[in-house]
Amino acid sequence: MRRDGVTGRVHPVWLVLAAIVSVQVGAAFAKSLFDQGSPLSVAWLRLLMAALMLLVLARPGLVGRSRRDWLLVLGYSVCLVTMNVAIYHSFARIPLGLAVTIEFLGPLAVALVGSRRLRDLIWVGLAGLGVVLLGWSPADLDWFGVAMALLAGASWAGYIVLSGPTGARWSGASAVTMASVFGAVVLAVPAVLADGARLLDARLLAMAAVVGLLSSVLPYSLEMAALQRLRAGVFGILMSLEPAAAALAALVLLGEFLTGAQWLAVACVVVASIGATRQGRRRPASVG
Repeated sequence: MRRDGVTGRVHPVWLVLAAIVSVQVGAAFAKSLFDQGSPLSVAWLRLLMAALMLLVLARPGLVGRSRRDWLLVLGYSVCLVTMNVAIYHSFARIPLGLAVTIEFLGPLAVALVGSRRLRDLIWVGLAGLGVVLLGWSPADLDWFGVAMALLAGASWAGYIVLSGPTGARWSGASAVTMASVFGAVVLAVPAVLADGARLLDARLLAMAAVVGLLSSVLPYSLEMAALQRLRAGVFGILMSLEPAAAALAALVLLGEFLTGAQWLAVACVVVASIGATRQGRRRPASVG
C-alpha cells in the first residue's frame, strides 16, 4: 500500500483504529469456527486466504532483493505466524477479551521501552491499569491458554519492532503478503493432518476468507502504512484499545458479557488512547 495513496492522506492514528476494529471482529468470527476446525487449521486457512488475496493486490517484487531484505521479512513472518497460531489456541481455551488482554502485554512492553517523556509514561500507566482491570476474573484460568496468549504477546512485540524496518524495505502490503505466504506454506501439512477433509467444507472456507480479509488483509496493511509515520511507542499505546475492542466484539458477536470492572477498564484504555492520539497529532514521528 503506497504512502501517496489513500492511506497517505489519512492520519496514521485513524489507520490504526480502523485496523483494531477490523482485527477484533475477525477474531470473533474466527473463534466461532472452532467447532468446525482446530485453532491451528483456522489460523492456516486465515493465512492461506489472506495470501491469495494479497498476492493479487500487492504483487510483491522479489527480484534484486538483498540478504537483509530477506532476513527482515523472514523475521517478520515468523512473528506474524507465531502470533496468529498462539492467539487462536488461546481463544479456544479462555475468553476472547481476556486472551487479548494478556496478549497486550507485548505491545505494552514496546510502549514502555519507546517512552521518552513523562507524558508517555502517564498514558502507558493508565493503559496498564486498564489491562489489569480487564483481565481481572474470579474464575480459574486455563494456564495453557494463558501461556499461548503470552507467546502471542511476545510475537506481537516482535512484529511491532520489525514492522518499521521491514516496511522501509518492502511496501506494507508486500511484507504482509510474504508473511502470509510463509505461514500458508509452513502450516499446510500440520493443518491437513489435524483436520483433513473437514478443511474442504464450503462454509468453513467462506468464513475463513472473511476472517482473512478482516484479520490480515485490512489491518496489517493499515498498520504497516501507519507505522511509516508513527513512533513505535505511540503505536503501542494506541494498541491499548485492543482488549476493549476484543471484549466488545466478543459481547456483540459471541455473547461474552463484560463485568463492571471490565467496563472501567474500557474507560481507562480509551482515555489512554485519546491521550496518545492528541500527542501524535502534535508531534508526528516515523518509525525507523
